[in-house]
Amino acid sequence: MTPSMKSVRCWECGDPAHGRMNDNARLLLELGAVLFGLGIAGRLAGQLGLSPIPLYLLGGLAFGRGGLAPLEAPESFFVSGSQIGVVLLLLVLGLEYSAEELFTTVRQQAPIGVLDLIVNGLPGAAAALALGWGPTAALALFGVTAISSSGIIAKVLTDLGRLGNRETPAVLGVLVIEDLAMALYLPVLTALLASHSPGRTLASIGIAIATLGAVLTAALRHGPAITQFVGARSDEVLLLRVLGLALLVAGAAEAVHVSAAIGAFLLGIALSGDLAGRIEDLLGPLRDMFAAVFFVFFGLSTDPTKLPPVVLPAVVLAAVGVATKLATGWAAAGRAGVGRPGRVRAGAALIARGEFSIIIAGLAASSVTSDFAPAVAAYVLIMAVLGPIAPRLADPIARRLGRTDAARRDRSGQIAG
Repeated sequence: MTPSMKSVRCWECGDPAHGRMNDNARLLLELGAVLFGLGIAGRLAGQLGLSPIPLYLLGGLAFGRGGLAPLEAPESFFVSGSQIGVVLLLLVLGLEYSAEELFTTVRQQAPIGVLDLIVNGLPGAAAALALGWGPTAALALFGVTAISSSGIIAKVLTDLGRLGNRETPAVLGVLVIEDLAMALYLPVLTALLASHSPGRTLASIGIAIATLGAVLTAALRHGPAITQFVGARSDEVLLLRVLGLALLVAGAAEAVHVSAAIGAFLLGIALSGDLAGRIEDLLGPLRDMFAAVFFVFFGLSTDPTKLPPVVLPAVVLAAVGVATKLATGWAAAGRAGVGRPGRVRAGAALIARGEFSIIIAGLAASSVTSDFAPAVAAYVLIMAVLGPIAPRLADPIARRLGRTDAARRDRSGQIAG
């Protein structure tokens, strides 16, 4: 019996056992209410055509520290659940790519990917320095503003039926470069946040690069063998194997100072073929549930009373972020030979920020200024709402550009004739 359990007594009779039952009942009631509320929020977001991430964050803010009705009982569940959520998010994202696709995309889109990271990350770093948060916070905010939300973007492209559009490969190429960049960025950030010596920081970077190279090489040369080792006819056995292996890899990655999220992402890349689609179907509901827990936990750990002072910087960063992602998408689609309508749609598709921004904020929140997490929460709320809306708002502009381009081609043809 733990000390905390010994101290729990029923307020009516003073019986410790009765008190524990009441405490367990409160845990189940609060946890059940939170999960049921997430289901309602997700359905509402679907009806509105929005990502549920903003509603999950708002729910966490409402029931966290300084919120309307702070919760206490389920906190330990949300701590562990949020870590599992990150692992599953990145594992399923890795399943979307094969090693061959990654190498091809890196060769084709590397210049645009580097431009994307610089153009979108520098405003965040500059804002952190201007606000006096220091260089470590600047590096963290660089990542927050640079990385688009692969999860939101993939869902929006699917919902709008744009997976077959000419500009979509360019959009996905930018996302792949960003995801690979995170494999190097997160170990650097983690080492700096832990105040490691320059030697340990360089060692973490070296381990991350070596791990990335080893996994990609193994996936390219031995992908079928890895897939066969993990595979199973039974869905139950397959789910247990993959989930267990993902947690083992994530834990091993953490042990060598590589992000658990990146470990899960690399495992997803190593699994290929038809099995990847089957795993994604099995993990989909688990990923969605624990991802919701992850976003709620970030909201729970953020004090909403600290939001007002950082709303203005978040709005300014959001406005800049919209412009820079539009420019990135325009350049990426233009490099692929896509016309102006497709370039506009590509830029609008890249606007959303979400899971990676929250992951970075979760890593940095306790090591930098107390204003950092609220600022990121406000920024992600704005960008996660704009993300699904922007492609719809861009459609009239794209159609107008399409008509203009068609008219110009007709005039050119008449002149030539």
